[in-house]
Amino acid sequence: MPEGVSAETQVAEASEALAENDVVNLWDDSGTLKARKADATDDTKPVHGYVKEGVTLGNNATVFTDGFLPGTGLTIGSKYFLSTTPGTVTTTAPSGEDEIVQPVGVAVSATRIKFEPMPIYIVRA
Repeated sequence: MPEGVSAETQVAEASEALAENDVVNLWDDSGTLKARKADATDDTKPVHGYVKEGVTLGNNATVFTDGFLPGTGLTIGSKYFLSTTPGTVTTTAPSGEDEIVQPVGVAVSATRIKFEPMPIYIVRA
């Protein structure tokens, strides 16, 4: 990044263990900002950011809200969505009833997704 410019981040307490490169949901726990794994099976857990380092329960997580989400084996040019596996992304949009469909970005290399989370919609029968 150019001098004087840094990634947008938010520090939040981890309300569960977070793994390296998990996509996360930020939420309010009685006035305390917390981070948990984003999950397409729960409409209260859309993606707001991602972590680059794993964090244990109760410790502070640095949540990145822009930039490039690291990954491996990504398909360049493919759109990635929040997955039904908590904390992960997939190239297949969820399609089960009441699941979140949320694009999170496009792979610009085999190891990076340009992180741009979009608004969600919920699959209804």
